[in-house]
Amino acid sequence: MKKAYIIAVSLTACIILYFIEQVFAVDYITKTIAKLILFIVIPCSYLRFVKKSSVKEGLNLRRIGASSFKLGLILGVLSFVVISAAYFILREYIDFNSIAQELQVKSKVTPSNFIFVGLYITFGNSFLEEFFFRGFVFLNLFNQGAKKLAYIYSSVLFGVYHIAIIKTWFNPLLIGLALFGLISIGIIFDWLDTKTGNFINSWLVHILADSAIIIIGLRMFYII
Repeated sequence: MKKAYIIAVSLTACIILYFIEQVFAVDYITKTIAKLILFIVIPCSYLRFVKKSSVKEGLNLRRIGASSFKLGLILGVLSFVVISAAYFILREYIDFNSIAQELQVKSKVTPSNFIFVGLYITFGNSFLEEFFFRGFVFLNLFNQGAKKLAYIYSSVLFGVYHIAIIKTWFNPLLIGLALFGLISIGIIFDWLDTKTGNFINSWLVHILADSAIIIIGLRMFYII
């Protein structure tokens, strides 16, 4: 019953965000508020009313030591390097002008607010996604004994959720590569969080990966 609940509400949340992003085409602030509500309220409601535990207990956040996150830091630095290298290899195939134009028209992300949006994406958005996809979806399914389902479902949902957002940015080949990469990253994040039983390790990697993406994104607004 709990497994079905997790799958149902997480899938519903992502579908709602897809419509907000792609159908209603709201600005970035509105989209962020909706994501904040869905990705925080749903997990907290599950912990409070279904699992009947506090957030710290439910997400295993009571005992957090710096030594537990060395692996996350190492993989985070590695992800920064890999993303930067991929950019230099594939940059000729990416239409930065179109991406920048879509961001400005659909999400109202402009050169004047990009730095602030970038800081939020790096720290705030990465927290929301790790809290939701790993802390809520993966670890709860994993701890209920559905280990294969936890890996497959959480990583595929994570990948498809992001592809729905960036589907107009790249050609089909790059979209396919991006989906494969996102699902693979989701699996690695999942595995990483089994080492500590919480989502902090994957959040560290996510922060450093997003840092590389934001640095690349600066080109769209300040170099093109």
